[in-house]
Amino acid sequence: MAVELTDGNFADEVTDEPTLPVLVDFWAPWCGPCRSQGPIIEALANEAGGRLKVCKMNVDDNGATPARYGVMSIPTLILFKNGEPVKKAVGLQSLAALKAMAGL
Repeated sequence: MAVELTDGNFADEVTDEPTLPVLVDFWAPWCGPCRSQGPIIEALANEAGGRLKVCKMNVDDNGATPARYGVMSIPTLILFKNGEPVKKAVGLQSLAALKAMAGL
């Protein structure tokens, strides 16, 4: 299951993650493509067990973090390694594309 992020726990869950790469899905409940992305994100979280941390952040409830990482459109997916953003994808992504992005 994907980890729910807030501006308050982002550092603990993402930038301070000591070992795993972290994929963050920036989304909003009113966004159609985001709703389509949701089940794909959950499938990735289930398949990635122990190799990738998968997280979701509602941009309507948390504005500071998306602004910090230049999220202008949703869904935006950013892969973090060692606390730094290394890859970014905007728009609905397939499971295969996300696995490739994460190196799985």
